[in-house]
Amino acid sequence: MSESVVVPSPSLSVEAPPLPDKRQVAASFSRAAASYDSVAELQRAVGGALLDSLPDGFVPERWLDLGCGTGHFSRVLAERFPTADGLALDIAEGMLQHARPLGGASHFAAGDAERLPLVDGCLDLVFSSLAVQWCGDFAAVLSEARRVLRPNGLLVFSSLCVGTLQELRDSWQEVDGFVHVNRFREFGRYQALCAGSGLRPLVLERRPRVLHFPDLRSLTHELKALGAHNLNPGRPGGLTGRARMLALIEAYERRRDAAGLPVTYQVVHGLLRKEP
Repeated sequence: MSESVVVPSPSLSVEAPPLPDKRQVAASFSRAAASYDSVAELQRAVGGALLDSLPDGFVPERWLDLGCGTGHFSRVLAERFPTADGLALDIAEGMLQHARPLGGASHFAAGDAERLPLVDGCLDLVFSSLAVQWCGDFAAVLSEARRVLRPNGLLVFSSLCVGTLQELRDSWQEVDGFVHVNRFREFGRYQALCAGSGLRPLVLERRPRVLHFPDLRSLTHELKALGAHNLNPGRPGGLTGRARMLALIEAYERRRDAAGLPVTYQVVHGLLRKEP
């Protein structure tokens, strides 16, 4: 694939609210590169479900792991499709530095999902798991996927939509009015954008997953280790005061069930095909 890849400097355009600035996203995930895999159980499960949704007999010649992170699924894709040429791409250079020595993809590149550094029609598969929720212009992501896919090529992606981390959001709302939890677009918006993308949606579903944590500290530690703590405009600056944290713990504890403190992730699962 090397002849098809041109890697300019990543696009760093500022996102309009409610989603965060890409530079902040890149910096946050770069810092989390060393800790990410230690707490990425949900991420591995969601990405595994994406791979399982690929049609039987589908074997790409060239694939892209879009938002590859630490490269876990780049390595899985390389094992699943050993004769294929693979590219791992991420906006966070720290993630790429972590992923490169571990192999998997034939090529690693820094780049922006809304402006892919690839020529037209060079891929059979665009795989992206839990990355595009950070893209402010998902229509551009879909347009770019359509551009770089060959006829009958597939885009398979997972993302997050409204309702993710709802328990944490509701608990914070009982404490103050600040933005403490990352915002995500509505599932209906994903439906509308996919329908108008020029790609044919084969699967587009919302699949809730509920995790449980023994306490609030365990949840906030995991979010920080993933690089997915609060990145949105409007978040409060500085440290959270002890009184507010105690109030948050009290509010969240009222949501505890037999398994622990529930944390809901509303996962969007999409499989789209570029028609001939």
